[in-house]
Amino acid sequence: MDKSDLNPHTIVAMTEFRAEVGYSAISQVEAYWEGLRGARLMPKRSEIDPRGIETALEYTFVLERIAPGMARIRIAGSHLSDLMGMEVRGMPLTSLITPPCRRQINDVIEDVCQRPAVCELRMNAETSATKPHLDARMLLLPLKSDLGDVSRVLGCMIAQGEVGHTPRRFDVVGAKIRPISAPSTVPAPPKSAPQTAQQRAGYVDGLAESAAAFKSHTPRPDVPYLRVVKNDD
Repeated sequence: MDKSDLNPHTIVAMTEFRAEVGYSAISQVEAYWEGLRGARLMPKRSEIDPRGIETALEYTFVLERIAPGMARIRIAGSHLSDLMGMEVRGMPLTSLITPPCRRQINDVIEDVCQRPAVCELRMNAETSATKPHLDARMLLLPLKSDLGDVSRVLGCMIAQGEVGHTPRRFDVVGAKIRPISAPSTVPAPPKSAPQTAQQRAGYVDGLAESAAAFKSHTPRPDVPYLRVVKNDD
């Protein structure tokens, strides 16, 4: 990688994942990226440690967005060099793509960096008598640079089949773009007001019955009061 200061405490081991047969490195790199970002929108480029994706390292690369729709390969595993038959560092990502599909790749790079989004591409290599059929998949994941802008991309590319005569370039036959967002923060419930004496006694506002007013009772005027009767007998 293009950073020499690696922090061993940022290594995230991802050993349990399900993947399509032959493309397990794609799933491993995505799981590693997801583990690094946690509750954030995306991880930083400086957090990527090769030891966290050691078994997928030959298929992994890092891009730098240098202009709208343009990205160059900063570092790449041996698989990409094998497909091109040369060292690919410093080359644009579009050097791996056939000319008719390069505009689509430019649009994908903008989606990944500006939306931001995760993109997965399905590709087929152009064929000839010396270039047998190849199926390929590419994964692109956004990263923040040390300056805080989204100008780095963690990628993984796997081509299945015999490489044949190089360089091999690929047509894009399908793309799946998934916008990403940081998890929403759920606001804490408001604190309840202190209970009144009635509430503590079991009354509930809005449901308690009104207290009856006190009424005094006056004896009926037509009924004589009791009186003392004197009896001299």
